[in-house]
Amino acid sequence: MMFRRGFGWFIRIFVAVVICSDYSRPVSVTALTVGRVHEAEEATAVDLGALLDAGDGAVVTLLAGDNTQLVAHRAILAARSAVFAGMLRRLTLEASSNQLALSDIEGPVLRQVLAHLYTLQPPQLPSMAPQLLVAADQYGLSVLKVQCEQQVAAQLSVETASATGVLAIRHSANMLKQAAVAFIKAHLLSVMATQGWDEAVVNDPQTFIELVHLIAETPTDTSTPSAGESRTGPSSQPHSGHSDDGRSPATAVPHTTPQATPQPDDAAVSHLRNLSGDMKGEMLIAAAKEGSVSKVRTLLAMGADVEAKDENKRTALHWAAAMGHGEVAARLLEVGAGVNARDRWQNTPLHLAAWKGHAAVVRLLAASSADHNARDQSGSTPLHDAARRGRTEAAAALLEAGADREDRNYGGDTPLDLAERNNQQSLIDILRSS
Repeated sequence: MMFRRGFGWFIRIFVAVVICSDYSRPVSVTALTVGRVHEAEEATAVDLGALLDAGDGAVVTLLAGDNTQLVAHRAILAARSAVFAGMLRRLTLEASSNQLALSDIEGPVLRQVLAHLYTLQPPQLPSMAPQLLVAADQYGLSVLKVQCEQQVAAQLSVETASATGVLAIRHSANMLKQAAVAFIKAHLLSVMATQGWDEAVVNDPQTFIELVHLIAETPTDTSTPSAGESRTGPSSQPHSGHSDDGRSPATAVPHTTPQATPQPDDAAVSHLRNLSGDMKGEMLIAAAKEGSVSKVRTLLAMGADVEAKDENKRTALHWAAAMGHGEVAARLLEVGAGVNARDRWQNTPLHLAAWKGHAAVVRLLAASSADHNARDQSGSTPLHDAARRGRTEAAAALLEAGADREDRNYGGDTPLDLAERNNQQSLIDILRSS
């Protein structure tokens, strides 16, 4: 009986493979992709043959995010995807059900994924290629991912280019990323005028910063096809507003010639200046948080205001100091960033660097005329913050710069009082020394 069930499933799958093979229209793929597909095709008979004697445990029900239920064979899933193989192993160990919940993928996309797993053919619905690329990246389906990159690149237009660039960066689709960046460079004004450009800014500003950076630094490819053509190629202290992280309560890719030291393209930077001042300011602050010197340089070249502030009145220098990004802080200071700028809680960048214990940044700011005795809204100086958090090196740097160890905050505490209260012995020693 078990043999009959297994053989019945094998016949169904064999028929499906034959039908799909007859009616599919494969998209042109790169030589690497063709090799991978051929290798996978050679393994198909073995994978399907393993189902003959697999018995009732051969199948698993996949539950998509929209509650679509699809049945698939464990052997196929495990053979095609290491991610699926791991999920199935865990499911077997738990032995609680024979259902695998995939809440992050919708039914129509999952159907296409399974079609690829069984037939190894490129997606037959190019319009679904972006969603399939996401799924392929998540489930480790390298051949499908390459095929999707090619199909998405073939559909590049001024309306889709921004979203495509963001998609490629998010999912490390390098061929698609190069194609999208080259396309945007060739049609920059047209792309920037679309709704897709504005949506990319709003929906994923962090990734958009990376896209802008690539656009500004990638050499223009004069062979890029025109638009529409098929593409080839404080723990928070209530008084201070600090927190531990510094925050408050197969298409060929168009060829580009590599450069030893890429520099921002003047025309691209000029066009990117059309972004609003507020948007450029937000992007500069985000780049400072990330610690990317090159992005900060590009954004400053685009005309970003070095004194732009976020919702808590923190500047890019505040964030560079809070995150310990010394090179970014140095670059911002070079172009005139306010070293004593105040945030919502009257913290200066030096307060945040001391609070987080970034001694090198403390020294940089102190050398740049930062007020080492500046008071926040509670009357605390940077040395108070270093003492409260046990930041010995930062406290030593402040003392070297001339910070007043006898200064009292509005609660009457000196830095030594705070160090003693929190049992910070190393700090107690240096604060007591003459």
